[in-house]
Amino acid sequence: MADSRTRADTGEVSVRAAITRALDDALAADETVVLLGEDIADPSGGVFGVTKGLSTTYGVDRVRDTPISEQAIVGAAIGAALGGLRPVAELMFMDFLGLVLDQLANHAAKLRYMSGGRTPVPMVLRTAVGGGLQVGAQHSQMLEAWLTHVPGLKVVVPSTASDARALLRAAIADDDPCVFIEQVPLLSRRGPLDDTPVALGTAAIPRPGTDVTVVTYGRQVHEALAVAESLAPTGPDVEVLDLRTLSPLDTEAVLESVARTRRCVVLHEAVVTGGFGAELAALISEALFGRLLAPVVRVGAVSAPLPYAKSLERLALPGPERLLAAISRVASYGG
Repeated sequence: MADSRTRADTGEVSVRAAITRALDDALAADETVVLLGEDIADPSGGVFGVTKGLSTTYGVDRVRDTPISEQAIVGAAIGAALGGLRPVAELMFMDFLGLVLDQLANHAAKLRYMSGGRTPVPMVLRTAVGGGLQVGAQHSQMLEAWLTHVPGLKVVVPSTASDARALLRAAIADDDPCVFIEQVPLLSRRGPLDDTPVALGTAAIPRPGTDVTVVTYGRQVHEALAVAESLAPTGPDVEVLDLRTLSPLDTEAVLESVARTRRCVVLHEAVVTGGFGAELAALISEALFGRLLAPVVRVGAVSAPLPYAKSLERLALPGPERLLAAISRVASYGG
């Protein structure tokens, strides 16, 4: 068994511990589950300590350190999936996706389709994003739009400990390749942990509201909730919708929420230009044309490499001030 903190079924645990618990659960339940990545075995348990304790419990054959080669990690994971295993590979930072896009987009994502459904690729690629931690322009990029553009890939971005565990378990059980995105500033955030399953493609509404919908995911969910609560005494009444998975997307939940509030702000950490928010804004605008009281407004990072300097990084990333301004803007339209 891994770190005892991951075994608490009551009280609060960190997102990091919840992810460890999901991996522990999967390794214990299914001998075909294997983990691959740089330095993921003990004593380090990965650069962020997520896999700490697992190699001691399950052995280095199932929790396997790899060479420092992203292509080798993802290539081995795809091959293992084709051979009957359920690999969970770790890509240390999401910025390194550029090194493995051919393997992901042209092989993992398409083999099931090109084989007429006879060749599933049941693998998970866990990857971390360090925006907000001063780790520089090459370790801070949310690149989820690259992934959602590829048919055949599933993309997961949890915001809470309970969702992180449930969604990772669902991803490991899925027969399609899934990319599981872990925002490093969220790893230490604590919350309740339960055994409620969460299906991929199912959004949640952590805060209902009547006047404006904020559609978001990942750590920005907590920023949206804080802004919504700050507005509660005087209004507008803000609904926060947590997508949880970007592909498959819970289109029904998004459109149902925005159809009720008739105003929408899309919030994400990625740069605004070409970001997943553009897809959401287009979807909402096309489906609800004539019913919206205001244009859909996007809030995201400025279109520049993320600075290392703390003050500049704070200015580049979306924050509560910009979200508040966007909500005020859409709320100012009549109705």
